[in-house]
Amino acid sequence: MVVLHYTAMQSAAEALERLCSAEHDVSCHYLIGADGTLWQLVREAERAWHAGQGSWGGVSDVNSRSIGIELDNRGKGSFAAAQLVTLERLLAELLERWSIPPERVIGHQDMAPERKQDPGRYFPWPRLAAKGLAVWPEGRAAKGRFLDCARIFGYPEADAGSLLAAFRARFRPVAAGRLCEEDRRVMAELAARFPVDGGAGRG
Repeated sequence: MVVLHYTAMQSAAEALERLCSAEHDVSCHYLIGADGTLWQLVREAERAWHAGQGSWGGVSDVNSRSIGIELDNRGKGSFAAAQLVTLERLLAELLERWSIPPERVIGHQDMAPERKQDPGRYFPWPRLAAKGLAVWPEGRAAKGRFLDCARIFGYPEADAGSLLAAFRARFRPVAAGRLCEEDRRVMAELAARFPVDGGAGRG
């Protein structure tokens, strides 16, 4: 899978220094600057330490099963146009090279909803989905229990409030308040269209 992050740092240079420093025990495969500059920091076939504790489907060691991409963004506003162009080009190459389906392009908050918020509500998931690089609901009628459908889609066991916040940050970024019927419908649609690993199992 591919896991998207934001750096939450002041600059790409600051993020690059941290990601290349042995003392911080954090790394990623790629870093993309706001100006579109692309750095490859770890070979794609090698493990990078970007995901941490969390899971997606049955995958609990996400670092061993994913390519991590850090985006130079503080997490408080939109992502730069040049950065998104580079990201889209890179994702298209990765998905083809590694035969990754678009539903396995996820955010850090998706696999670790209780402790992470990136890439956050400002990240343009619909733009990626329109190019076949991620998934997005189509407004189809669907029913199901929110937490049950979340597990089918791939979300991990987590506090219900944290999971709802992560789901909304990605799929309903302007929503607020208690769990509602539209939350249930969207999650049920995602579960029906994109069961984790095609419904073959959570692994």
